[in-house]
Amino acid sequence: INFDVQKPKDVQVDIQPDKMILCCKNTTDDVFYNELHFYEKVLINDSRERVYDRTINVLLRKVKPDYAWPRLQKDEAKPSWISVDFDNWRDWENEEDEGKVEYDQYVDMIREMAKDNKGAPPDMGDLSDFVTSVVSCCPAQLKQEIDGKTETLKGFNVTLQDTILFPVGGGHPDDHGLIGDVPVLRVTRQGPEAVHFVSSPLEEGQEVRVKVDWDRRFDHMQQHSGQHLITALADSLFGYKTTSWEHGRQRSNIELDTPSFKPGQLQALEDAVNEKIRAHIPVTVQFLSLDDPAVEKVRSRGLPEDFAGPIRIVDIEGVEADMCCGTHVSNLSHLQVIKLVGTEKGKKNKTNLIFLVGNRVLKYAEKSYNKDRSLVSLLKTGPDGHVEAVDKLQKSVRLLNKANLSLLREMAVLIAQNFVSSPERSNFFSLHKKEGDNEFMNIIANELNTEETLAFLTVGEEKGPGLFLLAGPSKLVAELGPQVLEILQGKGAGKNGRFQGKVNSLARRAELEALMQQRCKSLTSGEE
Repeated sequence: INFDVQKPKDVQVDIQPDKMILCCKNTTDDVFYNELHFYEKVLINDSRERVYDRTINVLLRKVKPDYAWPRLQKDEAKPSWISVDFDNWRDWENEEDEGKVEYDQYVDMIREMAKDNKGAPPDMGDLSDFVTSVVSCCPAQLKQEIDGKTETLKGFNVTLQDTILFPVGGGHPDDHGLIGDVPVLRVTRQGPEAVHFVSSPLEEGQEVRVKVDWDRRFDHMQQHSGQHLITALADSLFGYKTTSWEHGRQRSNIELDTPSFKPGQLQALEDAVNEKIRAHIPVTVQFLSLDDPAVEKVRSRGLPEDFAGPIRIVDIEGVEADMCCGTHVSNLSHLQVIKLVGTEKGKKNKTNLIFLVGNRVLKYAEKSYNKDRSLVSLLKTGPDGHVEAVDKLQKSVRLLNKANLSLLREMAVLIAQNFVSSPERSNFFSLHKKEGDNEFMNIIANELNTEETLAFLTVGEEKGPGLFLLAGPSKLVAELGPQVLEILQGKGAGKNGRFQGKVNSLARRAELEALMQQRCKSLTSGEE
């Protein structure tokens, strides 16, 4: 039950076996009091409430789990303040439990960890107020992929005296943010310098304030530190070495030097990394010179050719120390939780391990839960029955498609025979049908005497994309085929009196049909 209250406060919820009482105030201190007598009894120990900015959500667990209530309240007369969503009013008891339990497990786990951690939560520190100066600003271009297309943006490359924005590199995405009030769209590294791409010019020598997009930065910190932790434990537990990793926008993956995981290893690794998170282990950074003997003891895949400055070591206390220039959390507890989603076959007999860290786990759980709810509504069965329900639907669709194809074949034969048997038939036959395929058109062409008759056949949307077949005398087909492609914006080829292909638009089909009809009439009258 969702009670809509703007910024509720002083919330008191009393859930009893046969009723519940809600009392609270809203943002303007209006007092709300609702008493609701249930249709049947509920289990008070398994029922609970959660308070949000705009709603108070109450979850009630029925005493009789397999009995669907016909209505919420005992009295048949519905109170004026109750609104029922009839699309969702059904017995969710056995349908949604699995998704709800999974979602609650993640939420409760993260909340428990946050409650038990002794350290302060991460914050932006001095990143919210960083002042520096512009060293250089020159015209530049940036290629970006937008909706699957590569576009070139014109702007400026800016270098600063110093920066807090991390450049892209080593599998780690770059920071975004602001220089003054100008958005930073990309940060790259050129030797020891960070180059910021912006859309508007900045004056050299100008003092500017730099701000980082903290939500983006913290997400990168969680994924990157999570990768370090997974890499270290996959090696120490099973000897699986990390050969590369990819930081994705929605999920990330680690390439491990093993053809596959053995049964139970994936769960064991997930349990181990989350145990380290709960242990509140510090993550520290130290700088070493290249000739420091301690460098030899640090895990590394090598330094870049244009490396400059001291070597930066990221140390997860008691777990691993690794050369890394990326952004990281200062304590493993800030990772919140890690979910190992699964594995995929990688290149060269390796395995890609897919993982989520922190806030991405919450978003994934919420998305999965909402997807389950949508499927429950569509398939009319609980999450456990979704695979079976979809399998039945697919089998039904295959049977219907098979029957439909059989009918189309029979229809194709009848259409052709009807034309052939007509005493008033001409030397031109044209047909368009929304439903159909290449086989449908070829059956018609095969039934016609295309040595004497030109057949122009199309299937698809009347003004949209579709398929075509032109069949008839070889010389005529070779002449008209390219015109079909030009007028209908298509691609195709042909030989031996057949020309067929795909078109982008059938909107000018009538125009093409008139052209062919006129050409056939000229042949009948003996014109060339």
